[in-house]
Amino acid sequence: MKHKEIINKMTLEEKASLMSGKDFWQTQNIDRLGINSMFLADGPHGIRKQAEAADHLGLNESIPATCFPTAATVANSWNPDLGEKIGDYLGREAVAQNVNVLLGPGINMKRDPLCGRNFEYFSEDPYHAGKLAASYIRGIQSHGISACVKHFAANNQEARRMTIDTVVDERTLREIYLTAFEIAIQEGETKTVMSSYNKLNGEYTNENLHLMQRILRDEWGYNGVVVTDWGGSNDRISGLIAGNELEMPTTAGETNKDIVQAIKNGTIKEEVLDVCVDRLLELMKSTEVSLQGNPQNNFDQDKHHQVAQQAAEESIVLLKNEDHILPLQKDVKVATIGDFAENPRYQGAGSSIVNPTKLDTTLEFMKDVNVQSIGYAQGFERYGKRSKRKIKHACQLAKNADIVLLYMGLDEATEAEGLDRHDMKIPENQIELLHALYEVNPNIVVVLSCGSAVEMPWIDKVKGLVHGYLSGQAGAKAILRVLTGEVNPSGKLAETYPIRYQDTPAYNHFPGEEASVEYRESMYIGYRYYDTAHVDALFPFGYGLSYTTFEYSDLQVTQQGVTFTITNNGEVAGSEVAQLYVSCSSGEIFRPSKELKGFSKVFLQPGETKKVEIAFDDKTFRYFNVITNRWEVESAEYMIQIGASVEDIRLKNTIHIEGSQAPQPYQKNQLPSYYSGEVNDVRQEEFEQLLGRRVPVSHWDRTRPLGYNDTIAQCQYAKGAIARIAYHLIVFSHWFLRKIGKRSTANLIMMSVYHMPFRGMARMTGGVINMSMLDGILQMVNGQFFKGLRHFLKERRKMRQSQKQVPKSS
Repeated sequence: MKHKEIINKMTLEEKASLMSGKDFWQTQNIDRLGINSMFLADGPHGIRKQAEAADHLGLNESIPATCFPTAATVANSWNPDLGEKIGDYLGREAVAQNVNVLLGPGINMKRDPLCGRNFEYFSEDPYHAGKLAASYIRGIQSHGISACVKHFAANNQEARRMTIDTVVDERTLREIYLTAFEIAIQEGETKTVMSSYNKLNGEYTNENLHLMQRILRDEWGYNGVVVTDWGGSNDRISGLIAGNELEMPTTAGETNKDIVQAIKNGTIKEEVLDVCVDRLLELMKSTEVSLQGNPQNNFDQDKHHQVAQQAAEESIVLLKNEDHILPLQKDVKVATIGDFAENPRYQGAGSSIVNPTKLDTTLEFMKDVNVQSIGYAQGFERYGKRSKRKIKHACQLAKNADIVLLYMGLDEATEAEGLDRHDMKIPENQIELLHALYEVNPNIVVVLSCGSAVEMPWIDKVKGLVHGYLSGQAGAKAILRVLTGEVNPSGKLAETYPIRYQDTPAYNHFPGEEASVEYRESMYIGYRYYDTAHVDALFPFGYGLSYTTFEYSDLQVTQQGVTFTITNNGEVAGSEVAQLYVSCSSGEIFRPSKELKGFSKVFLQPGETKKVEIAFDDKTFRYFNVITNRWEVESAEYMIQIGASVEDIRLKNTIHIEGSQAPQPYQKNQLPSYYSGEVNDVRQEEFEQLLGRRVPVSHWDRTRPLGYNDTIAQCQYAKGAIARIAYHLIVFSHWFLRKIGKRSTANLIMMSVYHMPFRGMARMTGGVINMSMLDGILQMVNGQFFKGLRHFLKERRKMRQSQKQVPKSS
């Protein structure tokens, strides 16, 4: 241990006190030993440090900070150097705001397009996500503070996220859902990891010894701190045994007492606590050095805004350019239509909401663009309300234009932490506007703003499509620079765009039933499914257009990697993302038909040729063998493919790789769906064969009393009438708020009440309600109203008396 001397001076109670928060965002301090509090702040794409009342849902405004493009946006840049630069500037602002731990990046896989938090995650591919995440971490931690990779692991939906049991086979877990974390932790060397809310194969992740000890600590050699997601601790002692150092937010000392009692009665040894304290002290000491003597909020806001603009410019994706409608020609008459042109949609909703230092808008910068702007029309109501008057006004403007710039997308209430989308559709009132505009002027360029994939049955009605994703506070100007050709678009999609939601591999098993979600599609998520099962996609993984063209040639393959050349054949400078995909020819072990194993972004002047090198690494040919329980390599011929997207393969060659001669882990005849890749409707029996066990019951047990880990939603089945009434009031409130247009407030009910487990009352209220009081609430819920009320009031009095007797903390 690095801090044994100071640990030996601590009382058992002081050690335990460090294992949970002091308040909502700070860790505990011990002044007599020179142990200071750490401050943890949300920050995947900007610092969210709240100056006033703290919350985890983005309700209260935070200190102004640069709002960079979201992870889903920057992922389209395919540029780790850009990721490191963004991380560098995030780190500078964190230091300026005295933040020790920046809670990001988020690197969960995009298993399904409807996950409400997809805007905060990079990719559907673990290699791609891991490389981008590692670059962010290096940038953030170059300033001495800590990044915090989240949410570990298999947290791929928001519905019932605090109780859902993710049922996934071991090979898929390793190859798809853990590889990004493995790369981020080993290559980025993150100092902090955040555990996820969900269960993984029956155990809460922060209590899961297989995940937290055998994989994270033993295999990957991680020696940093694990922090719970806010309110994500279930059994504090089980979490401590698994190596979960820090529980957030505060529980007002309740779980500290649990730790002390567990050591005194021999449930755990004090040495287990000492190891956790040592890791936490190392994080405190290593991060506080960089914060000492730094003036508050001392950073160049204009320079940081410029970096945010650069990040947006490099991440914008050109998806359609019929008749070369883009870039806009000089003095062309342009009508700007759509609410997002005036009020940009530039970030997600929830705990990642940033209060930007400034905010560019399209209308603000339209006057500086070298086109003839003939005016602006709102065109549609932001939250879906139909308006024939607005459509009529927009059409009148469009009639007089050469080109219509139509700003469309999803609103803030549709993509948000805590709930998943209901469908992949753009709001109908926007589609009605598009159809009406098409009748008066077919020269339409859509500028799309959303953080995840959407269906586009209307795409034939547009000639140009520029996807800005959620491009941060400087995104509006960045998009205009792409539209006018000042910037040549170089973004490529980091996720597949299906033609319709029914085509997606998890369609029949998302977000799962009540108690669990079964990952029956196994490793076939995203392009791995579409490419293997030969399902057409609207836009494939890795796709993106440019204002120039690139030629690939001269592929050379060795045991160490590949080299090839790229030539810019066009008349403007541009960047190309070359992608390395690998296919195994043996067929003995089921695999996707292609898997991304490397990429390189290359900038080229017109007519310029460059040699590109992509090295193989330890992940290029490996697979996880469930018999040997380790990574193996299959002896086989491998097809090496270089492409501009997963579908646009330009160069191919083969190489023979000698493998590790591991035993065959599967019987082909028992897993036909997985060998064909046609996994959108796998039978339970076949999935259980892959799992090696029976799947758990997926529905809530409606016969037993409700307990700590049951949700408020389950009150509809409660024995207590008061609980059932409360449930119906919650449902009515949600319906009524949506009906009157208060969708964001309605969403909060779902996020913070409806799907909350009962233990969340104790874990998220900072000690206002403790577990003993919760026992009384559960008695009331389960039909013993007066007995439960007496118990609740009795425990409340006891808590207040004990608070009066305890002297104020140092």
